[in-house]
Amino acid sequence: MVVNVAIAEDNDAVASDDELALIEALCVGLPLDPRPYKVLASRLGMTELEVISSLESLIGRGIIRRLGVVVQHRRLGYTANAMVVWDIPDEMVDEIGKRMGEVDFVTLCYQRPRRAPDWPYNLFCMVHGSKRETVLKQVQNLADELGIDDISNEILFSSRQFKQRGARYKNGRKQ
Repeated sequence: MVVNVAIAEDNDAVASDDELALIEALCVGLPLDPRPYKVLASRLGMTELEVISSLESLIGRGIIRRLGVVVQHRRLGYTANAMVVWDIPDEMVDEIGKRMGEVDFVTLCYQRPRRAPDWPYNLFCMVHGSKRETVLKQVQNLADELGIDDISNEILFSSRQFKQRGARYKNGRKQ
């Protein structure tokens, strides 16, 4: 399982050599196992409890800001993946973005600046599905439900998958 680890580069806290080794091992990924930290611990010469405690400490001290899974959608059967871009009025973008992000089938939602005159869109959301028709219906339902069916948007289906992996760190530095 691919893991995304984000290290705070502006943090003065110092990680030990064992903690740095743990971070590097996490960046390679977690095994698909009911107890992935136990497997990781055996690779590092630690106990499962030591791995979990170290992670809690790294997160608590702000050295690790985020620890998450990188989902490889196509391998899970989601081949109709669409980035939907919207031209939401600035005064509505926070509210609409929040509501959009709460919808089950929206996996990602964020605001970006417009790039006039060629790119008028300021709100982006990702919808993954196994069928293109299903995704199109979900986007239409989303627009109807949020009352933005009259707002300009584009549905951009991906045509290929790029390499998906989390950041790589060596000795606490991003590679």
